[in-house]
Amino acid sequence: MTDAVPPRLPRIAVLGAGHTGPVITRVALAAGYAVSVAASGDPQRIALITQVLAPGAEPRWAAEAVADADVVVLAIPLHRFAALDPDLLAGKLVVDTMNYWPPVDGVQELFEDRGYGSSEIVQRRLARSTVVKTLNHIGYHELEAERRPAGAPDRRALGVAGDDPEAVRTVAEFIERIGYDAVRLASLAAGRLLEPGGPVFGASLRRAEFERALASTP
Repeated sequence: MTDAVPPRLPRIAVLGAGHTGPVITRVALAAGYAVSVAASGDPQRIALITQVLAPGAEPRWAAEAVADADVVVLAIPLHRFAALDPDLLAGKLVVDTMNYWPPVDGVQELFEDRGYGSSEIVQRRLARSTVVKTLNHIGYHELEAERRPAGAPDRRALGVAGDDPEAVRTVAEFIERIGYDAVRLASLAAGRLLEPGGPVFGASLRRAEFERALASTP
């Protein structure tokens, strides 16, 4: 009787090679994921950045990275989102790590409809993709340092919000593997609780504390 073959981990494409993208890439690689990185142009432009900041990742053209990926992580500055071609991400599970934060990024007309969370607006524009919101409420400078093994008493919780249960499950497993407890929110609309000004934004909370903070918000 042979040992069961472990399931293949989803292949990740990270769009964005600024502050956030390389950190997400490093923690994903450390967790055993295959990761490609793409920016807005020729991969040769980010080859050195990738080699230095995320060794083991593959710099690629965005279209090629996305085509081969099971999960695409949006780690671009939010002001660049309006220029992103929705066709590029059609049919893909997209992890939205962006925030709309006017005091920092300025007013972005696309995101000014306050009746919706920013990820709901992302989903409306990426109508042929499945959007899940996470990693927006932890600083990129904390993401590596705050990782802990499963069961550690000081393991930090992160929220995962989406409308598609299977997509949320896939992303929650990713969050667990990179070193955090995943707290699943009921919908992408509920992801507004993860945004700037929300009860868990920037807060280092254990799972029970995180869930209490969400539950206590009207």
